[in-house]
Amino acid sequence: MTRADVAVVGSGPNGLAAAVTMARAGLSVHVHEQAATVGGGLRGEALFDSEIWHDVCAAVHPMAAASAFFREFDLAARGVALLQPPITYAHPLDGDAAAFAYHDLDRTCDRLGPDGYRWRQLMAPLVRHSAGVTDFLLSGQRSLPHDFAVPLLLGPRLLGHYLGVNGLRTEAARALLTGVAAHAMGRLPSLPAGAIALLLGHLAHAAGWPLPQGGSVRIAKALADDLRAHGGMVHTGHRVTDLAELDAPVIMLDTTPRGLLALAGDRLPPRYRRALDRFHYGPGAAKADLLVSEPIPWACPEVGRAGTVHLGGIRAAMLAAENAAARGEAGEEPFVLVVDPAVTDPGRAVGGRRPVWAYAHVPNGDIRDPVPLITRRIERYAPGFADTVIAARGVPAAEYQTYNPNYPGGDIGAGAVTLTQSVFRPVPAWNPYRTPLPGVYLCSASTPPGPSVHGMCGHLAARAALRREFNMPTAPHLGPKDGTIVAERPRRTS
Repeated sequence: MTRADVAVVGSGPNGLAAAVTMARAGLSVHVHEQAATVGGGLRGEALFDSEIWHDVCAAVHPMAAASAFFREFDLAARGVALLQPPITYAHPLDGDAAAFAYHDLDRTCDRLGPDGYRWRQLMAPLVRHSAGVTDFLLSGQRSLPHDFAVPLLLGPRLLGHYLGVNGLRTEAARALLTGVAAHAMGRLPSLPAGAIALLLGHLAHAAGWPLPQGGSVRIAKALADDLRAHGGMVHTGHRVTDLAELDAPVIMLDTTPRGLLALAGDRLPPRYRRALDRFHYGPGAAKADLLVSEPIPWACPEVGRAGTVHLGGIRAAMLAAENAAARGEAGEEPFVLVVDPAVTDPGRAVGGRRPVWAYAHVPNGDIRDPVPLITRRIERYAPGFADTVIAARGVPAAEYQTYNPNYPGGDIGAGAVTLTQSVFRPVPAWNPYRTPLPGVYLCSASTPPGPSVHGMCGHLAARAALRREFNMPTAPHLGPKDGTIVAERPRRTS
């Protein structure tokens, strides 16, 4: 292989964010991806119909609109339209009842009736400080916040969520917030799940929960195009099995700790290896991709205007289902997330046919076919849905790591989101990205700030490597207007 300043293993959003950051600093960067195409969780396929595109993993991207990395990278200026759904998310209840989070906070509060005032108290201050809240929670928690009001806002709200959903009293409002907390894919209630609920919950009324027009792959393409524009190279279709294959003084690994162990072998110190072995993986996601003949026939028609739909029933039912999955118990009524992309992006529907994207939260390594499980859950709130299904493909949690090795047992978060692992990912360290091997860094969602398509794990890891390895304390410009590369390449300092 041609020698480079930096080799990146894995081309998920964090691997690409690390590569873009390094290339923007004037370094030669080579990305190595075992799949035929780049993107990791951003990839898509035409599974059943050449005209219908399915997002194989991620579909909705609040962090692509909100994170510091993507705010500066500016997807919109690169032709990636982030489309806002008519309703940010919905939570059906039994019968034709449902709760709704609109982009408009006032409308949301009006629909929540007696809990509207409490929802406003919970969310409005976070919306006013949205950039500060997002940057603090996606910072890795190793620096002072830019907005010092943020910890004061988050502290009592996190405690209130952990103790009792911040005073919400109606089943609709309690379900609306608990459904967002369930994105943590772990035990409920918990402080990390509360942080996710507050982050995603307030973003529903701020930057929103958009879908990229044309599918998630558009984000991956924008990142890869920028990398190539700044001299980077992408090698696909080859799995790197040993660090010795990489001819670069600095290596960025968009892998889990298991991936690092497999690549480094006995070169890692025994104590560090044992710490990586103790890294805990969370419950799994079981995915169903469906091709349907019409919009989902929700019992409450307004649910059909939501970009994301949470199926979990009332708060007590969600707590029971998520805690059972965390204990490894396979239930018949799991928490399910559903997206009909054509609701937000009508071009995703062709000739009446449209894709439906759905995840079920199940125990890690669950082997069940998720299609009947998910279909039954949708049918409960949308009678007749099964009759609209033209074709379906299920990926059990146990098989998801075949698609992406960063999803062991179906853990799409690349590591359990526990209190300890929310900060100490993958091991307790001031610089969690640096490994004991000279020049080798982890940059995956197994590092802070953890899962989601925000690019911050890769960007922060690249910043750490630039400071230590190339004596570059200042982050490179990421915006699209400056297409230049620095005239003189940085030199390694160690």
